[in-house]
Amino acid sequence: MEQETGKKSLSREELRKAQKNKESQQEEVSATKGERPKKYKFRIRLIPIWLRLIILVIVMVVAIVAGAMFGYGVLGGGNPMDVLNKETWQHILDLVNKE
Repeated sequence: MEQETGKKSLSREELRKAQKNKESQQEEVSATKGERPKKYKFRIRLIPIWLRLIILVIVMVVAIVAGAMFGYGVLGGGNPMDVLNKETWQHILDLVNKE
């Protein structure tokens, strides 16, 4: 493919190879100067892993509460806000653990 400027456009693979060759040439030059070559590139995360875990736990809690409210309110025919009452859960536990 020829562009209007007369330069040849390169495919992605050709661009990657050219970039790799350029990096290896830079490493060779820096090795002759006695500098340490860059080998590792660390990715700076937008959201740290610890924050991702906290967000995941919060989303799980919200999903459980919303599911319980939907099940009790819509499917069970009760008031959805009653799911948040301690008496409701005590009644459920009494029914489950009945001897």
